[in-house]
This record gives sequence, C-alpha cells and structure tokens, in this order.
Amino acid sequence: MRTQVAIIGAGPAGLTLGRLLEKAGIDAVIVERKSADYVLSRIRAGVLEQASVELLSSIGVDTRMNAEGIIHEGVELSFDGDMLRIDFEGLIGRHVMVYGQTEVTRDLMDARIQTGGKTVYEAEDVEILDFDTATPRVRYRKDGETYEIACDFIAGCDGFHGVSRQSVPEAALKIYERVYPFGWLGVLVEQPPVAEELIYAHHHRGFALCSMRSHTRSRYYVQVDAAEKVEDWSDDTFWDELRARLNPEVAEALKTGPSIEKSIAPLRSFVAEPVRFNSLFLAGDAAHIVPPTGAKGLNMAIHDVGLLASALTEYYAEKSEAGLDAYSEKLLANTWRTERFSWWMTQLLHTFPETGPFGRKIQRADFDYLKASIHARRTLAENYTGFRPEAG
Repeated sequence: MRTQVAIIGAGPAGLTLGRLLEKAGIDAVIVERKSADYVLSRIRAGVLEQASVELLSSIGVDTRMNAEGIIHEGVELSFDGDMLRIDFEGLIGRHVMVYGQTEVTRDLMDARIQTGGKTVYEAEDVEILDFDTATPRVRYRKDGETYEIACDFIAGCDGFHGVSRQSVPEAALKIYERVYPFGWLGVLVEQPPVAEELIYAHHHRGFALCSMRSHTRSRYYVQVDAAEKVEDWSDDTFWDELRARLNPEVAEALKTGPSIEKSIAPLRSFVAEPVRFNSLFLAGDAAHIVPPTGAKGLNMAIHDVGLLASALTEYYAEKSEAGLDAYSEKLLANTWRTERFSWWMTQLLHTFPETGPFGRKIQRADFDYLKASIHARRTLAENYTGFRPEAG
C-alpha cells in the first residue's frame, strides 16, 4: 500500500489530522491498534477553546457540536467554600464550549466513513520503520496477514503509550516529567449539572470539580491518593466526599444518582523534545501530557495537528519544507505555555502532601489575588480560553 502520510492512532488527534489532510487533497491512511468501539468508549473531558471550535468547523464536523455543545462564558473557582467567578466574556470577550471528546471523535469517525478515508482498526504489532530515511514505512498485522504502508511522512498521534514515541532512540529524546502523588476519581451520572458553569474547588480535604457532558448528564471528580482503587469507592462514599468539598449551597443543590461510569485518572506533566525525527512527527499525547485541571489536553492535540497539517500542505503545494522544519519549535513553544498554565491551576487547586499549612496559605494568597486583581483574572481567562501569541 502507498500513501502520502501514514497516521498512527485514530483518536481525535489522528482523525482531525486525517480530515485536515483530506481537505487539502493529501492522501492519508490511519492505523489504529484498537477497535472503533474501544476508541469511542474512552471517557474524556471536552472543554473546547474557541480556536478548536473554529478548526473543527472549518473541516465540516460541527453540525452536532453546534447543536449540542454548551457555550460557557466563565468558570467558578472555590476556596474552602468562598466563590469567585472568572467572567471570560466580560474580561476578554471570549468563551469555551463544553462538548465531549467522545462526541468529537464520533463526528470525525462519521465524516471519514462518509468520504471513504481509509482507517485500519485492530492493527496488531504496529512497527514504524526507516523514519530516519526518505522512505519510511509502517508495518502491521491484521487478521493474520502482514501489511506494509510506504509513505512520505508518519504522524505519531497514538498517545502516551503508543508505538510512535517508543520507536525513537532514547538518546534522541529529552524527557521532562512530573508525576503527581494523586489522581482524579471521576463519576458520570444521569443528572442535570449542579451549576451552569464548571466549578473548580479547593478544599483542605482535596480538590473537586463539578463538570458536565450535557444538560442532563454530569461528570464530577474528587482528588484521591495515587494508590486508591476505584472499587473501594461506593457511590454513596463518593457523593459524601464531593459534598464535603463544595460550597454548602452548591452541595445542597447537588443531584446524585447511580454512577454510569467510575474511574481514577492519574495526573502527570510530560513533555518530549524534540517532536520531529526526519519523517516522523509526534503530536498530541505522544508529545506531551498535561494535568486535566486546565482543560487543555484535547485542545493541545487539535493545535498540534493543525500546525502539522499546515506544514504538510505547504510541502505538497509549494515544495517548501519551511513549515516542517519549524514544526518542533512552534509546537514546543505552545506546549510549554500550556504546561505552565496547567501546572499553575493544579498547584492552586489541589492539596499537596508536602506543602503543609504554609503551602495552603500561599494557595489562599493566590486565590485572594485573583479576587482582588482584574489583571490576574484576565490572565487566567486568556489562558483558559486559549492563549495564542499571534492573536495578541
């Protein structure tokens, strides 16, 4: 098989890249080691920056998003029950949209099926070969047969545990990482959300988040120790703990019910440098991971593949490698800005075992500064909704 770009991974990064390349008239094959149903079963947050919404709209996968997505003009922060609203629209004239990552993925899958784009699901033993040459290949097994894809470029969009980054020689990579001593225990429930906007809560018992998937389905989280097991948390225990960490009025308004899904997500900050290796390009979670506190993971992936698609389009349309040569530098500049914001939000809102009473006083001072300073609130709003230097 021959294609121009082989994309490893059929999550939102790989599917968005495939759609962007298709729109540019560039042939691409997507190879995914899991089934389509498995990919759609991954429960992930979905807070989309305006730039992400605009990109998805530009590639024609916005019909359901525009009908079902929920515009949020701000978020609420809480510190030991003291509430502060960050008014995105009032502060900087921007907003975000709540639309689940699963739904984004489903829309992209449906669009690829309609146009006949080739996606290989349940590909086993995927190998990335000769990416340090001008003739890279991807090899995989499917239904007992071995296949190869010859291509010009390979896009590694297969996540933190995928084969793409693992194929790069260790000496060629510099890894920056922080693994946090806690995770998020999340519960999905068929109940309307407790508030119209997300609530991020700091409490001496730990962080909590009130989020949503729709007007009738809610997602709630509490910070737990990294060693906790999900089976040790009954629904009643979870709801009691969540209420204890929320503002009393919010806790009183909370509507509970049996969990539809319950899981614990570990938290880490991770960056790989560089993200280009001749004909292999890393994007999304293959290149970086952020704590979910700043709602950035999906948006970073969309940004990455938008950058890569633009560089590949320039290469094929103009025979210029300028965009490809600048890809790693541009992606990493955005990555570190976003890592910094996600780290800062995590530091502000979580309870860290090593900080003690002094650390909590510093966190409270940060919160009080946000309350007192419009400039601090603008900075938070600018970063949360998606800071782009080119946009000012």
